[in-house]
Amino acid sequence: MKMRFQFVFCFAAAIISISIFFSTADLAGDRAALLALRSAVGGRALLWNLSEPNACSWPGVQCSSDRKFVAELHLPGMGLSGKIPPGSIGNLTGLQTLSLRYNALSGPLPPDLFSSLRDLRNVYLQHNFFSGPIPGAVFSLPNLIRLNLAHNNFSGSLPASINNLTRLATLYLQENQFSGSIPELHLPGLIQFNASDNQFSGPIPAELSGRDKSEFQGNSLCGPPLDLCGGGGQSKSKKKLSGGAIAGIVIGCVVGFLLILLLLFFLCRKRAENEPRSAAAANKQSEIEIPQEKPAGTLGGGLAALGAREKEKGKADAIAGGNGKHLVFFTKTPRSFDLDDLLKASAEVLGKGTFGTAYKAVLEMGLTMVVKRLRDVSVPENEFKEKIEEVGKMNNENLVPLRAYYYSRDEKLLVYDYIAMGSLSALLHGNKGAGRTPLNWETRASIALNAARGISYLHSQGPSTSHGNIKSSNILLTKSYEGRVSDFGLAQLIGPSSTPNRVDGYRAPEVTEPRKVSQKADVYSFGVLLLELLTGKAPTHSLTNEEGIDLPRWVQSIVREEWSAEVFDLELLRYQNVEEDMVQLLQLAVDCTAQYPDQRPSMAEVTSQIEDLCRSSFQDSHGDIIDDIEQPNA
Repeated sequence: MKMRFQFVFCFAAAIISISIFFSTADLAGDRAALLALRSAVGGRALLWNLSEPNACSWPGVQCSSDRKFVAELHLPGMGLSGKIPPGSIGNLTGLQTLSLRYNALSGPLPPDLFSSLRDLRNVYLQHNFFSGPIPGAVFSLPNLIRLNLAHNNFSGSLPASINNLTRLATLYLQENQFSGSIPELHLPGLIQFNASDNQFSGPIPAELSGRDKSEFQGNSLCGPPLDLCGGGGQSKSKKKLSGGAIAGIVIGCVVGFLLILLLLFFLCRKRAENEPRSAAAANKQSEIEIPQEKPAGTLGGGLAALGAREKEKGKADAIAGGNGKHLVFFTKTPRSFDLDDLLKASAEVLGKGTFGTAYKAVLEMGLTMVVKRLRDVSVPENEFKEKIEEVGKMNNENLVPLRAYYYSRDEKLLVYDYIAMGSLSALLHGNKGAGRTPLNWETRASIALNAARGISYLHSQGPSTSHGNIKSSNILLTKSYEGRVSDFGLAQLIGPSSTPNRVDGYRAPEVTEPRKVSQKADVYSFGVLLLELLTGKAPTHSLTNEEGIDLPRWVQSIVREEWSAEVFDLELLRYQNVEEDMVQLLQLAVDCTAQYPDQRPSMAEVTSQIEDLCRSSFQDSHGDIIDDIEQPNA
């Protein structure tokens, strides 16, 4: 009996030992596969602690719940280059998610990459330099849901065996060199698809005919949703044109041209007759009229034309002398110019915003100011002056100061300092070409801090004081890229007709009356601004194929499904040493854009967190910048 018990005990111990050995061997094999990958694609970019035997603790490596094998590998934007070697990723037999997007990996995919990955569900290889055909083993993965191969140099055809991927929901093939026809697809779960900018040819399969045409453009494809195959009815009609029809068209064009010349002659003659009457009528006008605005970038329009007309009426001197309407300056601003100087200034339209049109006015004395012509002002004169006086009293180095204003029944003008570098929106989204200067992490973090301080100052003026229109186009930048908050305090002056332009992308979900924006709604808008800084995406643009997905929801969905580095602007992914700080700012932005106002932090708390983040982020490389991060005097 005793011998039988010892036998059973030894047998059980042996089984346990064998199972432990094999589970350890599986993880050890995964570790060896990861090291093979690291040595081939630039190991310095993979900051893995090689003295740590357990690969589950390495950044980007996620193991199964029992920590027996590698389940997910997330290495986006890590600066990886070179080719994926055989015997590396293909040996991670328990892998479920593979993300190598936004790197510089090249060459064909190794033949063994997918042959043993039976549990693979998500493959993200976009924005690399992979070439060659898709390995056939891909089309034998029974659990594959997402396959993103976009923006590479893949070539070859798309085989009919793709229909083996019965669970496939996402297939992105755009910006490659795939050729041949698109096979008939029988994928009941397919939601996201894009085959644009390849070398596909032939008819579009009937199963895809109801999709958007942008998913097929840049190929030699035909059929719905593109043009009909064979050229359609238009080509046939061209073939039927006879010589007589062509002659008729030519004669008709000549006759039409002569009629246009005759019409222009009569219009010019009539205008010459009406000019004396127009000059006489102009002398009867008693209120200032600003002429029709010219497009941005033109000179000599706007305020300059207004000055010329006022001189013709003989009123400019009276206005400047104080006998009529005049500029009202605030106490902090020296009276170095008057309305007459503005009217004589050369003016350039900077742009049309939520509250009106902004002009860059260069005065004869060399001073440059910005004059904003308000529209849709809905409050009476006394209330307007009261609210504008409150705006003029705001004094903080992170705000664009209001210097003066003009009020008449038909025209309201605001005069601001000219900020040389334009808006954050233009800097982020303007020049995307080869000559663009990348906006680095320190600059973005500093701009966020400047803006937070400016808005926090506004909120400190009272519980009812808010900005009401926070967005990247209202963050202006000095020559040293310091952020200045503009357009504060104007939301309460404007009528509901200008509402749609103001709220797109930035409005908190609880805001129904844009003139009554709370401080917590400001926090939400600032959170969207932070997301815009971090992702490089404009919140008013469509981010996905799915309707109603705004920037906060898109970021939250990516963070849930993928590693948070997936959301960052490509220009930021080169700064690996501050990745943790970027993630912290991302989390703060997500907190600011919480659905319910009471779940959002105050602007004072937001500012404090950004100050701490900047202090720790800049200390290593710029020890002398710490003093500048300290809270300035208001």
